[in-house]
Amino acid sequence: MLIDYVSLIGGLVVLIVAGDVLVRGAVSIAERLGIPALVIGLTIVAFGTSAPELFISLGAAIDGLPGIAIGNVVGSNVANVLLVLGMPALIASTSCREKGATRNSIFMVVISLVFIGMCFHSPIGRLDGAILLMLLGVFFWESVRATRNHRAANGHGSATATATNGDDEDDAEVDLPFDEVDGVPENPALAIMFIALGLIGLPLGAHFTVEGASALASSWGVSDAVIGLTVVALGTSLPELVTSLVAAVRGHTAVALGNVIGSNIFNLLAIMGITAAFVPLSVPAEVLKLDLWVMLASALLVLAFSVFHVTIRKPSGVILCALYGLYIFSAFQFGKIG
Repeated sequence: MLIDYVSLIGGLVVLIVAGDVLVRGAVSIAERLGIPALVIGLTIVAFGTSAPELFISLGAAIDGLPGIAIGNVVGSNVANVLLVLGMPALIASTSCREKGATRNSIFMVVISLVFIGMCFHSPIGRLDGAILLMLLGVFFWESVRATRNHRAANGHGSATATATNGDDEDDAEVDLPFDEVDGVPENPALAIMFIALGLIGLPLGAHFTVEGASALASSWGVSDAVIGLTVVALGTSLPELVTSLVAAVRGHTAVALGNVIGSNIFNLLAIMGITAAFVPLSVPAEVLKLDLWVMLASALLVLAFSVFHVTIRKPSGVILCALYGLYIFSAFQFGKIG
């Protein structure tokens, strides 16, 4: 069993590192080619930072383990809300007054409902994948349009976007689903090496992660979906969690909400869209009974935080973390085999 733990943990570490070096190398090359920063952020950085989830879900689907493929995304979205918003609040109060958060939260809730509808018409097939990717295109287009409006209105190249609906209350900056990338290599040869290492490491890390997760599910007497929803999902959410914790220590808690919303949207539309476009996914029964509804409740919670401009303080952070613990316990209870 030890080798299964090593495979799972080692695979997750390789995935996170490989995704990071791929992003750095690709951004370096893109900047040298004169590609605009917005395009880099919406494509290379967004896809690169979600590469671990993508390779795990795609690899699991190809290996005939749809529970891990779907559980990874659904569980990550739950962890992003309850942990990535909850744990930083234990360090410093997290403001949900970020402009544009309400607009993007509504979109997140809508696509969560669309995805749930697809799950209840299982399997999620290529047509469903195409619909999800089309919605991703809509999200990208709106982000580009809003960014251009903001730049035109303010006369500078801000990294945020303005969503304009002819209503002062809706004229709000919205964070795009990526963070500024530090440590970009200046040497082209080093950048190419980074890209090569990332492209080699991602499928290798995904393979070992899926193998370890599948073996642990059997030894623990639970379904593959449970491991995907909990252990794998938590592992792939670590970059977002660490980023938010570091931001909280530095007093930059306002970015947490935008990061969570952007990550959750990208998980559902890009990860599930690409995976379903390659391999139809059968949805496990336990995911239909519990996990999809927890994901939807988490999305509605974010919407409520945004609408009412809530400030998440330490007591609320404790409650969010406790709810995540309760969810993990419930997931294992629902996912027991036999």
